Amino acid sequence: MGTRLQDITERRREKLARMRARGIDPYPPSFHRTHTVEEAMVFFENEGDEGASDTVLKLAGRIVAQRRMGKAKFMDILDGSGKIQAYFRSDELSEENNGLLEDFDIGDFIGIEGRLFRTRSGEVTLRVSDLSILSKALQPLPEKWHGLTDVEKRYRQRYLDLISNSVIKSIFVARSRIISAMRRFLDERGFVEVDTPVLQSSAGGAMATPFSTHHHALDRDLYLRIATELYLKRLIVGGFDKVYEIGRVFRNEGISTKHNPEFTLLESYEAYADCNNVMNMVEEIIPFIAEEVLGSTKVQCGEHTLDFSPPWRRISLRQVILDNSGIDFEEYPDADSLQAAMKAKGMVFDAGKGRGKLIDELLSTYVEPRLIQPTFILDYPIELSPLAKRKQSDPHLVERFEAFAAGVEIANAFSELNDPIEQRERFLYQQEERQRGDEEAELPDEDFLLALEYGMPPTGGLGIGIDRLVMLLTNQQSIREVILFPQLKTKE
Repeated sequence: MGTRLQDITERRREKLARMRARGIDPYPPSFHRTHTVEEAMVFFENEGDEGASDTVLKLAGRIVAQRRMGKAKFMDILDGSGKIQAYFRSDELSEENNGLLEDFDIGDFIGIEGRLFRTRSGEVTLRVSDLSILSKALQPLPEKWHGLTDVEKRYRQRYLDLISNSVIKSIFVARSRIISAMRRFLDERGFVEVDTPVLQSSAGGAMATPFSTHHHALDRDLYLRIATELYLKRLIVGGFDKVYEIGRVFRNEGISTKHNPEFTLLESYEAYADCNNVMNMVEEIIPFIAEEVLGSTKVQCGEHTLDFSPPWRRISLRQVILDNSGIDFEEYPDADSLQAAMKAKGMVFDAGKGRGKLIDELLSTYVEPRLIQPTFILDYPIELSPLAKRKQSDPHLVERFEAFAAGVEIANAFSELNDPIEQRERFLYQQEERQRGDEEAELPDEDFLLALEYGMPPTGGLGIGIDRLVMLLTNQQSIREVILFPQLKTKE
């Protein structure tokens, strides 16, 4: 005896066979609709009840509900713009159409032709005079099509999530608008959008573990990029003053509510600018995007109302860690002494981490969760920033900031290191860290070092995690809610 789902799918296949037996193509190549649902609604409101009744419209969409009332049948038809009610009377349809109507199921895509009218309950409805099948659905939609409750199923079968939940679709529409607004801001300020390689011989530009692959024709190992930085800075060397790229990057790291192994990143580089110029730009671009997409710089995020209007709070990394953990990392010049101070606080950490990674651990443990309103953290240790320029007032630190809001890092920026000799020394130090077991240490890139030897002007660089920004602006607590197809564990 089959399961209920097997019985349903078998009945749908029988209906499919009946259609074909009657010479009906259940998957025709096209359907020429005259209006979307939204356009039909606007047309009706503009023409009124009497005016609209004189015009035949052709609409198309998915059946999401159906109900019978005597000789009449009502269906809710959903397309990408909205939902409309369709009204079918058996005595107004041909024998062929009546037969086809009986073989329709929830989930099918259909084409309908008729005139609009308003029912006694006031609902705008299409009185159908002709109909056609556009795509027969062999699987039923979730029974409660207004929403899936299985979170894993929502992510694995995002198409069902989008069908079932209009709120989910609105998140991804907002995501598209956020990226468009970001592009508009940069384009209007003279930045040029470019594309750089995804497959790279050396995955540099960030401290992260890359994914590797093999190119058979070239017989060489390549890496999926972990950042776009080193190629964008090559373009600054080549004479571009302002460049940016919005693209996918890949990091072989853990999965959490804040991390996905592939994510979308904006990186921009501006010649003759520094970290402070970039900070000012971040205070402009995020409020600009919020205003464009949401109509306000104040955004609800969980229980907090974030205010992205400038100025944002600015505080040094040393001070904010001291304030929240009681540890002044400047008093501990090496990893061993800093580890002892952290152990005294009861912290659990990887004993093999260097001093820079331990400082980053202090930041993520004691500080990040408390950074609710937009905040810039400044002045990072040189060990954590192999591509950033030293601070002239303190050579142990670099000109760098990270921006946080709602406990999430959303931006990272440097005054870019343009001294090729020092950059090589930094890469060598990173190589030593990798040999000591740090898989995320920066990989050297000889061609990038050669490019620097041709001269790169002072440059301000910026990276913004688009997925995390979308999380904040759409009030989502997990990065999986803002990535259409997030990576998941293998389904057993």
